[in-house]
Amino acid sequence: MEMKMKRVLVTTAHRGVFAGEIADDQDLSVKAMPLKNARMAIRFGTTRGLMQLAETGPTSSSKISAPADIPMLHDITALFAVTEEAWAAWNS
Repeated sequence: MEMKMKRVLVTTAHRGVFAGEIADDQDLSVKAMPLKNARMAIRFGTTRGLMQLAETGPTSSSKISAPADIPMLHDITALFAVTEEAWAAWNS
């Protein structure tokens, strides 16, 4: 049976910003969790701040990393839900 995943934007205490997938039943109160199909925002390139990356995704001015699975991302400070539109932009 395939695990159900949800898409999130994650920030860390080290100023990292990542979009990726977590297990649907992941405890959101923990400070470390695995992140699948993750991409890092190297440069936001947004006009409406960080949360624009969760709402509509990266822009043509954004610089986004190649995808990778992160077995354990530490020092998480915030999680944001990512829209379908934003996820498509993160992966285009």
